[in-house]
Amino acid sequence: MCGIVGYIGKKQAVPILIKGLKSLEYRGYDSAGVAVYDQEKLQVCCSCGKIVVLEEKVGDCYQNAMIGIGHTRWATHGRPSDINSHPHTDEKQKIAVVHNGIIENYLELKNWLIKLGYTFTSETDTEVVPHLVSYYYEGDLLQAVTEATKRLRGSYALAVFCEDEPDRLIAVRKDSPLIIGIGEGETFLASDIPALIEYTKRIIVMEDGEIAVIKADGYTVYRDTKPIQKKISTVTWDIKAAQKEGYAHFMLKEIHEQPNALKQTLKSRISADGTSIDLSELNLDPDYIRGIDKIAITACGTAYHAGLVGKSIIEKILRIPVTTEIASEYRYNEPLVDDKTLVIVISQSGETADTLAAVNESKKRGAKVLAITNVVGSSVSREADYVIYTWAGPEIAVASTKAYITQLLALYLVTFYFAQVLGKASPEQMAKWIDDLYLLPQKVQETIDLHESKIKEIAPLFNKWDDAFFIGRGLDWSVALEGSLKLKEISYIHAEAYAAGELKHGTLALIVPGVPVFALCTQKAVLTKTLSNVKEIKARDAYVIGITMQGMDGVEPEVDEILYLPQIDDLLAPVLVVVPLQLFAYYASVSRGCDVDQPRNLAKSVTVE
Repeated sequence: MCGIVGYIGKKQAVPILIKGLKSLEYRGYDSAGVAVYDQEKLQVCCSCGKIVVLEEKVGDCYQNAMIGIGHTRWATHGRPSDINSHPHTDEKQKIAVVHNGIIENYLELKNWLIKLGYTFTSETDTEVVPHLVSYYYEGDLLQAVTEATKRLRGSYALAVFCEDEPDRLIAVRKDSPLIIGIGEGETFLASDIPALIEYTKRIIVMEDGEIAVIKADGYTVYRDTKPIQKKISTVTWDIKAAQKEGYAHFMLKEIHEQPNALKQTLKSRISADGTSIDLSELNLDPDYIRGIDKIAITACGTAYHAGLVGKSIIEKILRIPVTTEIASEYRYNEPLVDDKTLVIVISQSGETADTLAAVNESKKRGAKVLAITNVVGSSVSREADYVIYTWAGPEIAVASTKAYITQLLALYLVTFYFAQVLGKASPEQMAKWIDDLYLLPQKVQETIDLHESKIKEIAPLFNKWDDAFFIGRGLDWSVALEGSLKLKEISYIHAEAYAAGELKHGTLALIVPGVPVFALCTQKAVLTKTLSNVKEIKARDAYVIGITMQGMDGVEPEVDEILYLPQIDDLLAPVLVVVPLQLFAYYASVSRGCDVDQPRNLAKSVTVE
């Protein structure tokens, strides 16, 4: 959600800013802009729409500019428009600001500033910031920004520069990600790594409450007005990981990257002799695990769907009660957690605002928090008591695929590890589970190879439909929810997922002749029941696509299309069954001419509540 890029050095700033913004397009946006100092004065150029529109508008202007900030905006306060686009400036056009997040008390500040004679031109909350900085500015930009941020309430990452001090950028972080990139005679600022990976792999992760002065020859980070030392981290992946590499879309590339992502998540987490799960990285006290009497899982969107699978497997294997709750609701429901509760939070980016709020709420109530995330050094990973990284690599497409599948694997690893500690599984059972975990990457690859071409052929079926349904029981229902989300978020088809046994309670009224229905049939214990529900749907002449395991009889005669998955333990079936659902969503979106990687109105990382 929104993107920030900053540059100061000896090169032309505009090309670097534009390229950086393009690398952040996956975060979702509806307008873009840059502000630079061209050796004479501050210049701002903004446009509604895609970055290519901004690029054409800027053209060859500002070739002398060697400092600047850029932004992609996802509208919150005020509609998408040139006027509402960032960067925003003060009335004198001397101070420019870009902002990710929300200023909660902007109306209060805006009314106060208007009374003082300041004039506003946009509908945004952000515009109060440059005016507020201008109010405090007396020749020292750092001091002015420091004073201004004392007045702000909300979440924000800010990049600020001033025409009168063209040798520096000021960066501020509160509840929204911001990183500094260290080059040779140049320094970068960004809200995410892809914006600067082409230029440097040496980064500083800013933390909440920090303000940085960024110059071409270095940086200084302050906390409570005092300079502090920051650890320099090295990015372990290269720019190719953030490029399409011949694939038509990032989403398709990331679906195909899933076998390797699973390998990376599994790597070093099985003992050398292959008989046990090794999660020593968590430093979890076995006595603490034995004392847990409840587990609470909270997350948003796709990560929440992973949590639903986690709930089922944890309760089945560990016999510990588990609650699942959407993170945006969690803290408002006065969660019943205490020092005997383990809270598991799941977030691809580690910056999801509602998930971070759930972490803080849980810790206030005495619970320990285990985070599952993909981003090292993210806010969630720093705030949690324990963290397990999924090592999926950068995920660029808004619709999550490899992040979801590795979150599932992380939940299996945690569950099986706890089973070892609690004595809930025999050595023979552990050996069987571990063998199956080792086979998952291969079986996901087999699933892609077996079905991608067929799915591509079937996908145009969705062109004439604006509705689709997904059904399943048990673990299949949890995955059906994720399949439904994937389809609707990138193809704009209205899709619903139902526990198959609920069809009689009203849902059958929605089934009309020809409407596509996905029937997930991987759970042997409830297969007969699921098939009876499929019969109900077929009796209404729906077009049913069945997904089941090789060797599971009885499904093919009841459906119009059948996809067989490689055999695996029912418990691990969610990792396989989601793959064809991802492919269906992808090819349906392509067939309908939708923007696969950047679906309308959506953002990759939701850093506001």
